[in-house]
Amino acid sequence: MPYHHLTSEERYCIAHMHSARYSFNRIARITNRSVSTISREIKRNTNITGSYWYDVAQNIANKRKKQPRSEKRRTYTPLYELVIQNLKKGLSPEIISGRLNRETRSQKMRVSAETIYQWVYADAREGGSLYKSLIRHHKRRRKQRRSERSRLFEGRVSIDKRPKIVNDKLRFGDWESDSMEGGKSKGGLATHVERKSRYLVAGKLSDKRSETFMNVSNVLFSNIAPSLVKTFTVDNGSEFAHFKTLEVATKSKVYFADPYSPWQRALNENTNGLLRRYFPKGCNFHEISDKLVYEAVEKLNNRPRKCLKFRTPYEVLFKTSTIALGT
Repeated sequence: MPYHHLTSEERYCIAHMHSARYSFNRIARITNRSVSTISREIKRNTNITGSYWYDVAQNIANKRKKQPRSEKRRTYTPLYELVIQNLKKGLSPEIISGRLNRETRSQKMRVSAETIYQWVYADAREGGSLYKSLIRHHKRRRKQRRSERSRLFEGRVSIDKRPKIVNDKLRFGDWESDSMEGGKSKGGLATHVERKSRYLVAGKLSDKRSETFMNVSNVLFSNIAPSLVKTFTVDNGSEFAHFKTLEVATKSKVYFADPYSPWQRALNENTNGLLRRYFPKGCNFHEISDKLVYEAVEKLNNRPRKCLKFRTPYEVLFKTSTIALGT
């Protein structure tokens, strides 16, 4: 049965019956409300003198309605501090919310992703810097704009011919690949993400040449079990001009997404966006050590994902147990 807020008329009746010392059970029967509703109403809307009266109770209730739920949740300090702690670790509001729902049954320690975003945006309006913990450092929501150049290479195989098992993510070993640039003539990263587990491997690029991208990729996949390398889905960027060398080295098949269709490689696009937290646009990869790249990759591979039921890529690929956020 759906719940309806108490009306001013009901509060009028409750106030007079309560002043006449009617029991909560009797008031509940007369008003056709539950005992807990009556008890909670009197407890929550009693004035500062310790008495309950209908007009004061109605004013208190009206003020409470105007207060955003995000603010109500924020007053619970253990929850708020845990959320802030994990935001600063680099976890998104959606991941924090989902992970907490997975870990605890306590309603007090649960919060929606939207509520967390509202905390961040409210903090930004007040001049705070909590928004810098978000992946893209936005003080408010913005529309995404993406573009992609169109290049077609000889011998390329369209994504339309990719096996259905790859589309359905029913096995390990199917990867999405791309490059992530630094500043002009400042190198970049070769990035490859496994579609089912979201596991990432990445390596530094000294330049934008296709030969460089393929050499780095071949080294990366020399450390991956052959059973985990079956296909690659790539865009039409110049770094994939020599895709045949990757096919030969890994004994795999490369499939090309349609031009101007980045959503066909949405996983890799999203992962590169996560990497930007550690390597912002314009950074100089010539001055970034391999150790820093490795550490960033490790953090992402141990980052809970909603699509994995808030498990991490590492947990999924290696079938390990879930680790609590607070540890």
